Amino acid sequence: MVDVGGKAESRRAAVAEAVLRLTPAVARAIAESAVPKGSVPLVCELGGIMGAKRTFELIPLCHPLELDQVEVRCLLEGETLRIRCRASAHSRTGVEMEAMTGAAVAALVAYDMCKGIDKGLEIVSVRLLYKEGGKSGTYNPFGLDPERWWEG
Repeated sequence: MVDVGGKAESRRAAVAEAVLRLTPAVARAIAESAVPKGSVPLVCELGGIMGAKRTFELIPLCHPLELDQVEVRCLLEGETLRIRCRASAHSRTGVEMEAMTGAAVAALVAYDMCKGIDKGLEIVSVRLLYKEGGKSGTYNPFGLDPERWWEG
């Protein structure tokens, strides 16, 4: 594990996104709140938060962080479910992995909840959209507004 003991603590934030390609039946069930296992956005939010908090247990050599905040939002766009996770902390190391793990776990939760309707779901991407803080500064290749991080 990398030694971060000599680094100063600073505010860190990151936003990650997972994208699921849905079938028409699954998209309809989510839109109509008709998924038998419950509310997909609500359970994805809870699962994503849990995933972000457990990142250090899932990703080898990842430092355990005391997260200040984790938020997860789902956006249904036709036959696409876009899940975004924002994590922040005052830390010696970044929160990119926590945001990405949160988004990825939320996508797995959505798959699990909807596979009984149709197994033709596909997690097509998990990517970092934004990060701020630390020595490398801000990374924002998509021009994301950090105050409106949940918008498509």
